[in-house]
Amino acid sequence: MQIFLEYSALGIAAGGVYALIALGFVVIFKASQTFNFAMGEMMMVSAYVYFMCVVLMGWNWMVGLAVTIAVSVLIALVMERLILRPMLGRPIISLVMVTFGAGIMMRGIASIIWGSDTDQMPSFLSRDPVMLGELFIPGKTARAFAVAVAVVVGLVLYFRYSRAGVALRATAADQTTSFAMGINVHRIFAMTWVIAAISGAISGILMASINSLSPSLGLVALNVLAVVILGGMDSIGGVLVAGLIVGWLEAVTGYLLGSEWRDITPYIAALLVLLTRPHGLFGTKPIERI
Repeated sequence: MQIFLEYSALGIAAGGVYALIALGFVVIFKASQTFNFAMGEMMMVSAYVYFMCVVLMGWNWMVGLAVTIAVSVLIALVMERLILRPMLGRPIISLVMVTFGAGIMMRGIASIIWGSDTDQMPSFLSRDPVMLGELFIPGKTARAFAVAVAVVVGLVLYFRYSRAGVALRATAADQTTSFAMGINVHRIFAMTWVIAAISGAISGILMASINSLSPSLGLVALNVLAVVILGGMDSIGGVLVAGLIVGWLEAVTGYLLGSEWRDITPYIAALLVLLTRPHGLFGTKPIERI
C-alpha cells in the first residue's frame, strides 16, 4: 500500500506539469478554434534557449528564464502573425497541417543548431526529497508540480477576472459579435499565443530539468493530448483536473500493469469519456441553432 501511495503522489506531481503544457493547447483553441500541433516544439526550443543562456553563457538562472520567456513570446508572435492570421477562414485541416509542419521545421532547426545528442539541464529546483508523512517524492518532481500548478491557477484566475480574460471568453463565444462590440480579435489571438509561449517555456524547462534535453523533447506534448481531450478542448480550468488524473493513471498503471500500459491507459480513459461526453469532462457542449 505504501508503494502504491508513493506512485500515486508521484503521478499527481507529474500531472501538474502536464496541465501546464495542456494549457498552451487550450487557450489557443478556445480563442481561435486552432489546434497548435507545434506546441511541443515551442516547448523544446524554449528549453534549449534556457540551456544556452545558463550553461553555455553562464548566466544566472533568473536572467536565463527571463530571456527564455522573451524569446518564446517573440517566436509565438511571429508564428501567429505569419502562420495563423493568414490562414483564418481556411478549412480546419489546413490550419492543423500548417502548425504540424511548423513543429517539424522547428525540430529540424533545433537538431541543426544544437545537435541530436541528449544534454542534462541544470535545474533551479532543489533535489532534496519531499516527505508527505511517510511518502517519499523526488524533490525536483514535487517542486515542478508546485510551480506548474501555481502558474496554471494564476492564469485561470487571470482569465476569470481580468478584462483581457473577459474579452477572450467573448471572442471564443462569438468572433463576429466581438468585432461588433469593439474587441480587437486579432490582439486576442496574439495574446493567446503569448500565454501559450509562456506556459510552454516554463513547462519545457521543467520537463528538461526532470528528464533530459534533446530535440525529441517536444514529443512529450503528444502525451498531453489525452489531458486536452479528457478535460475539454475549451476548458482552461479542466486541464488542471485532467492533468492530475492522467498523471495518476500513468503512474499507477505503470506500477500495477507494467510500463507497456503506461502510455496507452490515459488514451483509453479519454476514449471512454468521449463515448459519453464528446466535449470532455469540463468542455462546453456545443449548441447548434437551427
